[in-house]
Amino acid sequence: MTEMTTEQDNAVQDQESMADHPHINPDVLQNISVSITVEVGRTTMKIRDLLRLTQGSVVELDRIAGEPLDLLVNNTVVAQGEVVLVNDRYGIRLTRVVPASERMKNI
Repeated sequence: MTEMTTEQDNAVQDQESMADHPHINPDVLQNISVSITVEVGRTTMKIRDLLRLTQGSVVELDRIAGEPLDLLVNNTVVAQGEVVLVNDRYGIRLTRVVPASERMKNI
């Protein structure tokens, strides 16, 4: 009779646990809220420059005019697009969706 190592014992426990819950109910996942943000650009500045900002000041961003905006879900870029107007509200028309395999690399 052979002894099971701790690693083997943990693997067996994991398999037994997965057998109890073979899959996640998709309805549960669909009701989870996520934060969606559209990023126009970024910049860094010194606090002294930040303190000098007043109404009418212009803050230059790192993005070139006409470049696609980033659509982030929970701070992860998932797509890029361009600004559109939808019934007097801003929207974003997606021009590129980041493949899931590429998104997983950034998590």
